[in-house]
Amino acid sequence: MRRPPGAGAPCRRRAIQGFVALFLAYALFVLLLESPLVSTSLPGAGASAAASRKLHLDGAWEGGRAAPARPSKHPHRETLSADGGSGRARRLSGFVSGLELRHLNSTRSGSLRKVAAEAAESGARVFADLRTLATNLTSSQDSSDEEERSKCPHSIVLSGDQFRERGRTVELPCGLTLGSYITVAATPHEAHPERDPKITLLKEGEEPIMVSQFMMELQGLKTVDGEDPPRILHFNPRLRGDWSGKPVIEQNTCYRMQWGTPLRCEGWRSRADEETVDGFVKCEKWIRDDEGRSEESKTSWWLNRLIGRTKTVSIDWPYPFVEDHLFVLTLTAGLEGYHVNVDGRHVTSFPYRTGFVLEDATGLSLIGDLDVQSVFAGTLPTTHPSFSPQKHLEMLPSWQAPPLPDEPVEIFIGILSASNHFAERMAARKTWMSAAQKSSNVVARFFVALHGRNEINVELKREAEFFGDIVIVPFMDSYDLVVLKTIAICEYGVHVVSARYIMKCDDDTFVRLESVMAEVKRIRKGESLYIGNMNYHHKPLRDGKWAVTYEEWPEEDYPIYANGPGYVISSDIADAILSEFLNHKLRLFKMEDVSMGMWVERFNSTRPVKYVHSVKFCQFGCIDDYYTAHYQSPRQMLCLWDKLQAGKAQCCNMR
Repeated sequence: MRRPPGAGAPCRRRAIQGFVALFLAYALFVLLLESPLVSTSLPGAGASAAASRKLHLDGAWEGGRAAPARPSKHPHRETLSADGGSGRARRLSGFVSGLELRHLNSTRSGSLRKVAAEAAESGARVFADLRTLATNLTSSQDSSDEEERSKCPHSIVLSGDQFRERGRTVELPCGLTLGSYITVAATPHEAHPERDPKITLLKEGEEPIMVSQFMMELQGLKTVDGEDPPRILHFNPRLRGDWSGKPVIEQNTCYRMQWGTPLRCEGWRSRADEETVDGFVKCEKWIRDDEGRSEESKTSWWLNRLIGRTKTVSIDWPYPFVEDHLFVLTLTAGLEGYHVNVDGRHVTSFPYRTGFVLEDATGLSLIGDLDVQSVFAGTLPTTHPSFSPQKHLEMLPSWQAPPLPDEPVEIFIGILSASNHFAERMAARKTWMSAAQKSSNVVARFFVALHGRNEINVELKREAEFFGDIVIVPFMDSYDLVVLKTIAICEYGVHVVSARYIMKCDDDTFVRLESVMAEVKRIRKGESLYIGNMNYHHKPLRDGKWAVTYEEWPEEDYPIYANGPGYVISSDIADAILSEFLNHKLRLFKMEDVSMGMWVERFNSTRPVKYVHSVKFCQFGCIDDYYTAHYQSPRQMLCLWDKLQAGKAQCCNMR
């Protein structure tokens, strides 16, 4: 039977009204969830709530690993206390890590966790006092600057006794300038038997070799506090020779314990086609063969020596240093390098190497087998070059970090930095980090702990507030606790920027960002990733400066681990590390790169990890077509950036 016209209208009307009512109810529900008046967690519980969230490991996002949802608009504003659970919590500003450290001292005394807890407690107190310290230091800064300017003498004269009283080191308060010179009068000791295994290894029954040598070094005493001073010039005469069997003079530079390529003067004059230094040859000649030829080829000399055909070597002019004989050495700073004259005759010239300027040379050290009679330094700069952070920091808006993106990012880069590395951070901002700042898929931040000097912490806080790219992990910094910064990087990468991948590097690492990202994108969707310059079957050093005790590491081998200057992990690994840390299950070890290898190995026991090895994550210096280059000074960073902008992934002049 057919309906009369208009009979279905009331039904349609009711259906439409029902849909409208359902839509309004849904909209109201969403509004309540987003409203700032509705809290989803208890105050002060942000860190634990964030840590309890598990990542969606098998999701898909643009063909790769799914990034976790961002847990909060401001998740790095967390309540952090390091007082051992006494209940005193400090609300810290947004540039402070949200990593929870207060539970560290719940473990046994003497462990690395106990040391970390004490450092965290001290750091929390120092950080709380920073505002007062900033006011006090600012008021006294003008007078201290005037005092510093008065400490730049035009010349320095020290007797031998005064030199020894100062620890065999001469401080050059304002460095050197063009034309500065240092004259040393000294007498080399007679040769002595040497049994140091670092110099010679003796077989049973062998007599020790006779050695007489000394080292004169220009050091950058104020370049980086808390580290071994960089050796801007290392001048090492070996009067009785070394493995070559001849008296030699070796010159070099050393930056962060990494030696450059040595310049060895072995008695042969530098080749005619070799570059000179201010018109001087690098090495003068002091030997000739018995046939009177002006210069025998080095290849022939070594070949004759290897087959046992010895020759009588006569002296064209004496080796410049003689045991028990006084010499007068003058070191001069030229336009292109350093020049050494001994007893009025030019001996060697050493070209300046990329990474240092003359004002960096703030100390002269003389050690080894010699008695120093006097030291005289002249034509020194009378104006202080200012070693304050203002010398290095360019407080320009163009170098400030942009706001964090609202969406998850592809890769987060955490950069380990020491609090007083102002120049290193500025160099990174002006070079490879500038590319990261322009990308919505990349976020980079420095991770810095607190320094023992209050004025450095005050400057660090100002730097962090201005640039917005520093995350302060509030504990007192030390080498053994660098591993805490690595955990803080994982926390930030997972809970703040929700990154798919997390990269860790150092502040003297230059990152070729596009190449690193291209390498990561080659990994299949959903795979757990660990990529870097891998070490296999490495063993702990049991003696020396970097010794590891059996209590610290009882195993004979380290796990497979990537070198610390640059590696990448997937976010699921970082989340697992955080979970174990917060649950007091994470094993801590003072070497952060080994620790990461240990943690990845543990993760790999439950979920397969893709290990990717590449030497292009360069550990020692730089190789062409690098992904990362390590031990790069601020000037080398700028040089690498200029080359990269020209389309050349090539290294700059090594030290």
